[in-house]
Parts: sequence; C-alpha cells; structure tokens
Amino acid sequence: MTELSLTILDAPPPGLFERDATRLHEILPGPALLHLPGQRTPALFVSVLLHGNETTGWEAVRRLLARHADRPLPRALTLFIGNVQAAREGRRVLPGQQDYNRIWRGEGRAPEHQLARQVLAELDRREWFAAVDVHNNTGKNPHYACVNRLENRFLHLARLFSRTVVYFIRPDTVLSLAMASRCPAVTVECGQPGQARGVAHVSEFLEACLHLDHFPEHPLTHRDVDLFHTVATVKIPPSVRFGFGDREGVDLCLLPDIDRFNFTELPAGTAFGRVLRNDLQPFTVTDEAGREVFPRFFDINAGWIQTRTPVMPSMLTLDREVIRQDCLCYLMERLPLPE
Repeated sequence: MTELSLTILDAPPPGLFERDATRLHEILPGPALLHLPGQRTPALFVSVLLHGNETTGWEAVRRLLARHADRPLPRALTLFIGNVQAAREGRRVLPGQQDYNRIWRGEGRAPEHQLARQVLAELDRREWFAAVDVHNNTGKNPHYACVNRLENRFLHLARLFSRTVVYFIRPDTVLSLAMASRCPAVTVECGQPGQARGVAHVSEFLEACLHLDHFPEHPLTHRDVDLFHTVATVKIPPSVRFGFGDREGVDLCLLPDIDRFNFTELPAGTAFGRVLRNDLQPFTVTDEAGREVFPRFFDINAGWIQTRTPVMPSMLTLDREVIRQDCLCYLMERLPLPE
C-alpha cells in the first residue's frame, strides 16, 4: 500500500500560483495544506481539486490571491489542494485511487483514507470561521450551493453564493459533511471547468467570505432561497452497457441531451431513455437510508424508462467515465425552509 504524504506549508513555495492545475505537480509532490495569515481569525478553509479535472476552484484562488499580492488578506485563509496527480492528467481520479471527495468519514484503510484522517487531525488543531469546497459539474447545471445541515449559518453561507441551495446527507463521505461539525460548511458547484464566469463567481464569493465579520441572525425565507433536498442517487450498474442516442452495442440508450433536465422540475412520465433488453434493470436508485427505490421514481413502459413521480435531477452528465466513477445523477424534491 502506497502512502500519501501531506505537505503542510505556512507560505506558498515560489511559483506555486503561477502554475495551472496541470503543472502543480512540478512544485507539490501531492496533497497540500497551505496556511496564509490575514487580518482576522479564525481562518476560512477552502478546498480545491478534490477532483483533478475540476479546476475552477484553483483558478479562482489564484485570482483572489493576485488581488491581494500587495496587501494582507482580510481574514486568514487555509487552502487544501487535493488530487495533484489526477490534476496533472486532467482527470477526476486516477485508476486505483479513491475519490478524494468520498474519503472523509474517518473510516477505511486506503492511502486516501489515511490522508483524510491526517488532514482532519491537522485541522482540529485550529478553529474555523467557515469551510468552502469548490467543485465543477461535467453536465449542464446552474451555479448552486450544497449544505449538509439546515442551520441558519449554513444557509446564509450558501445564499452568499447562490439562491439555489441543495441539502443532502448522502453520500456521507464528502469533505463538507466532515467540516460541518467544525464550522458552517458549504460545497459550491460552479458550472463546467474552463468557464470564465465560474472563476469570477467563485473568486468574488471567496472574497466576500474573507470580508464577512459574522453570519446574520435572521432566518432566510422562500423569497431568499430555492431549497431542494437530494432524496435519491441514480447509478448505472457496471454490467449495463449504455450510450447516448445510439443503439449499437448497448443495453441502455439514454437521451443524447439528457443533461438539459438538470434543475428542471420534470413531470411524471418524462423519458430518460430506452431499455434494449427485456430483462434489464437499467438503474439502481438508492434513497438516504441506502434502500433500493427504483419503483418509487421510475417505470418502464414499452421499453421507455420514465419518471413515475414529479422530480428534479441534478448532475446529469454525458461523460461516461464520470458516470462510471460516480453516478448518473441525483434526484431532488423541493424542501420548505426550516422555521
């Protein structure tokens, strides 16, 4: 078993912020924690590149720190730079690696699990103002924020990024959930990598977080936030051969533009694709308790996979590798704000 060594830094090595994500390996041998001083404490914690192909967070941090090159940060900042080796190849995760955003529950014996425990132990030596984990989507999605607790401070932090907020507790191995016991924590999803709008949005959000003195006390209302609850995860079994819009050599033919359904409230009877084998169970659908709930959400009519109830998907993608590594999508329902 190969160990993963965590690099802990109190100052950036020369040239670090001059490199894009694919060149970080030239300076960092692997994952790194970088503690930067600021005018206020406790620090803001920011994590980037947990998935090596999701580069917007890194570019936003580079832009943020360039603005503060000749002046101190308004608040101390700790940056966790994740999967440097996957970033080198522009991939979410390398073969044989654990997903860097599925390792934070404190269990497991893989090198990535040991790394997660090391990072959390280091973080527990300090107090934190808030935590932000920056991600991209591979499919077409709006910018939105995710929280794992329906508490006022968490919702205000999320609203600072977007009025679209998703609450989820599965998967329970993500970094934001681990940080939620330490401070208000949020995951921000900022569209597809390589988009200037995403870099600008995240950079402005992080700047706002650094300037924030405290979280407001007043509760948010439905006029402030569109809140959704992730109720199920949809995966395609490894044995199922699938494609998009083509029927040659596949068992499951999904719509060629299925990612247009993201964050759209779909009525019952909406088709996701066609099953080309009569004996095929095309999806595994699990709820928050890990129960198989395919019949609750889907039906198969004349070979067409259709929604059985109104639902809103997120993170639908046309990237086959990401679907195999993670999932096809999540299913959400509207959620009233807590009173």
